[in-house]
Amino acid sequence: MACDWAGHRPTYPVVMARSHFTLAALATSAVAGLDVAGVQAFGSLGHGDFDAALLTGRDGRHWIVRVPRSERAEAEQSADLVALRAMSTGVRSRLPFAVSTFAGQVPVSGTRAVVYEFVYGGKAALGQITPQLGASIGSGIAAIHALPTSFVVDAGLPGLSAVDGRRAALALIDRAAATGLVPAALLQRWEAASGESALWQYTPTVINGSFGSDSVLVASERMTGVLGWHGLRVGDPALDLQWLLGATMPGATDAAFDAYSAARGQIDRRLRQRATLLSELEVARWLLHGTEVRSTEIVDDAVEMLSALTDDAQATLGSTVSDDTVSLRTAELDELLEQAERARR
Repeated sequence: MACDWAGHRPTYPVVMARSHFTLAALATSAVAGLDVAGVQAFGSLGHGDFDAALLTGRDGRHWIVRVPRSERAEAEQSADLVALRAMSTGVRSRLPFAVSTFAGQVPVSGTRAVVYEFVYGGKAALGQITPQLGASIGSGIAAIHALPTSFVVDAGLPGLSAVDGRRAALALIDRAAATGLVPAALLQRWEAASGESALWQYTPTVINGSFGSDSVLVASERMTGVLGWHGLRVGDPALDLQWLLGATMPGATDAAFDAYSAARGQIDRRLRQRATLLSELEVARWLLHGTEVRSTEIVDDAVEMLSALTDDAQATLGSTVSDDTVSLRTAELDELLEQAERARR
């Protein structure tokens, strides 16, 4: 989940923002023959992890130039470049949406400016995902998961087995439990799920690994592009789907999972239940982040989310993760989960 820790204090020194004109000049140095006819700021100037500008070439093509503003952003950018280079033309041709292409880079102030071809489309918040758009997103994610794992392995990117996924979940639960801030009922729910072997019987696939609403570009109720590939690896397909449980429009989440299953078949019958667990564990991750940076604001947010999750589970007939009826419902919880989603990235 990427990350500007929206609404929270930055954990790195403030860097003076670069103007979009400066960024345009860097882009012309990075890409041979780039003739810029227009430039505008892209995103909030001086905020977030990157300084960015949208460029229009005289040939009508569009480009994005980004310069990281923190060490974490620089590491994310480096991982993104490795992933994009691994995605050959043949791999990209299997996807029903666009993936950005690396165009060039140039050193600047101890880091680098990177230029990408612009992927068209607008952003859609979780609350704006309709059933039609949800179905498009579900089908698109299924296409990612159908890609051959060989190109990820050949690029030296991580590969995690189902056993690895289960161990990671257990380790996260143990760390969260050690804070003493997780309600006993919720902790019991998580421990029961982590101990249920059937929940972890899945075949690892190619996954984006950092999916969230900020990753998706849309137009005309269709997913047109996916941004942010720094988490590309072989792993649990539920990781790419768990954020969709926060969609608030009636039928959107069901449409996404139904479209995914229609494309992939019923090869992972516990996918949605595992996605539910992983989405709840994002709150545990948010809690741990708050304790690590010693932010009472983040810890308080996490505790509020944990309380809402506990109430939601206890309000249903069953309180186990294997129950389809247990999901994330409240608008307040959805908003806080979007923050946790950004934390994962």
